[in-house]
Amino acid sequence: MNEKQMLTELESAIEGILFSSGEPVLPDKLAEALMADVSDVSAAAESLKTRYETFGHGIRLISIQSGLQLVSAPPHADMIRRALEFRKAARLSAAQLETLSCVAYFQPITRGYVDRIRGADSQYCLGILLSRGLIEKTGHLDVPGRPSLYGTTDEFLRVFGIEALSQLPALPKEEEAGTAIASLVE
Repeated sequence: MNEKQMLTELESAIEGILFSSGEPVLPDKLAEALMADVSDVSAAAESLKTRYETFGHGIRLISIQSGLQLVSAPPHADMIRRALEFRKAARLSAAQLETLSCVAYFQPITRGYVDRIRGADSQYCLGILLSRGLIEKTGHLDVPGRPSLYGTTDEFLRVFGIEALSQLPALPKEEEAGTAIASLVE
């Protein structure tokens, strides 16, 4: 294999690794993974960087804290932002929405209180909501066992298109809620 073919193969492999990583990767880690010299990896990375910039590709290769990372090209930032704003968010199950409603309306709230409101175990739902960044632990209740308190996040506000919790619809009064539930049962 000649030097040009080796460089092309290294560029291709580096591109694949950096694309898959989504985070900066140190050149010595790339060299180790590719079983190549760090100098060869650096030369291939520099060649990629030049190609992306010279031919107007939509990505760039940058150095961050000594690592290499693929990022979108700055001229496309507005278009990318607009395109990604319309991504379809993963749906929440009915149980997850119930749990999220409990947290939103009664925060700070413990898991035990959410369970009492729902009449079901909410541990799994709280875990999903935590992992999606819609709720967070806000502290601990000062009672034996010190249960965690949960509240909504800024991500919750963003996802639901509101600026403050005060914009949540009012909860129905007890009589109205009973009537609404009775009509659903009939």
